[in-house]
Amino acid sequence: MSSSSFIVVAQDETPLLQNLSACRDEVGIVASSPPAEQDGSTPKSSGSNQRLVSLDVFRGLTVAKISSRSTSTKKVIMRTSKLFLLGLVLQGGYFHGRHSLTYGVDVGKIRWLGVLQRISIGYLMASIAEIWLVKDNVVDSTVAFARKYYNQWIFATILCSLYICLLYGLYVPDWKYEVPITNATSSMSGYTSSTQNVNCGVRGSLKPSCNAVGFIDRFLLGEHHLYQHPVYRRTKECSVNSPDYGPLPPNSPVWCLAPFDPEGVLSSLMAALTCFVGLHYGHIIVHFKEQKQRVFLWSLSSFPLLISGFVLEMLGIPLCKPLYTLSYMCITAGASGLLLTIIFYIVDVKNIRKPMLLFQWMGMNALIIYALGACELFAAAVKGFYWRSPENNLVDFTELVLQAVLHSKKWGTLVFVMLEILFWGIVAGFLHKKGIYLRL
Repeated sequence: MSSSSFIVVAQDETPLLQNLSACRDEVGIVASSPPAEQDGSTPKSSGSNQRLVSLDVFRGLTVAKISSRSTSTKKVIMRTSKLFLLGLVLQGGYFHGRHSLTYGVDVGKIRWLGVLQRISIGYLMASIAEIWLVKDNVVDSTVAFARKYYNQWIFATILCSLYICLLYGLYVPDWKYEVPITNATSSMSGYTSSTQNVNCGVRGSLKPSCNAVGFIDRFLLGEHHLYQHPVYRRTKECSVNSPDYGPLPPNSPVWCLAPFDPEGVLSSLMAALTCFVGLHYGHIIVHFKEQKQRVFLWSLSSFPLLISGFVLEMLGIPLCKPLYTLSYMCITAGASGLLLTIIFYIVDVKNIRKPMLLFQWMGMNALIIYALGACELFAAAVKGFYWRSPENNLVDFTELVLQAVLHSKKWGTLVFVMLEILFWGIVAGFLHKKGIYLRL
């Protein structure tokens, strides 16, 4: 899913994005349904209706009427709940990935937050803002456009300010955590628990050990419910095989084995702002009908975000995805918007569609691809069929062959991943031809 998610929800959905002049100001933007034309063709513009094929790549835009705010709010809450629960099943620890043939999770250690849970949080905030904070004035100029959505950006600014205040102003005390240590004296592969003390007592730290993001997650969720293999375990301080996971080096910091959730509570506030950026792009589609005007306004929105992100980075706010810093949000949102603008120009303005066909298919079934591919459910299922030993399976064999042919573990793995993407693109195309789509 792109950083700028176009996800404002309403009622009475229509297939894909359409310009409905009859809706006028009572329009919302919602996760789109499968297209009515299953052959992928695009109907010519006839009056107000015009399908934008490029948005299949950035799947999630549909114009809809908000006939009832209370009814729309109930639908938003229901869809948010389903998305959150799906994320809990996929990433809560029940499935152990392609490297394990086991499944199941201790509910006392289930991971509460993940990618889909974060998306559901952003979806909820952007949707509620679209339903309740949009004014009823007619948009006939850029000033009227800004006035209509002024309250939404105030709300987004409050979220951003809250994140910054907590990140830099919250006091992080000393803390401790339990780390399992293999009992080498026992013939059984049991574990005993050892307590590690981490010294902090600071404010405004962005280091892995003492940042406010981790502190809030430990306080609200508990250390056992956080992601147990954070990315900083691959740093030189924490791995002899850096940039990969590996054994701890001598004199490694005490926080190396501590849990940390990259999709935590506080960082999800900043991540939700990308939904508001995507919402802004959707509003441009609704109120500005000329394609070149859309390209201009999208570009006018994307470049300042990119520039602001790099300026903030130079001023000392690092590009950090686990913390989802302001600079990271600006750059990813701006880059996503710029990419959307380029694809829109190629596909819908210049009518060059074949190069984007694979991405269009994947965009139409992003949820299936994410669950089976990114969450490795399909790979784990395939690995369940092996020859004599679990290591002798088709998935690992294919990757090893590519590494042997290319005489490089890194390049072999890269080609393997690219083939995986191609495979899932073809699967998405097959599902599209059969008219099979998964949506919540």
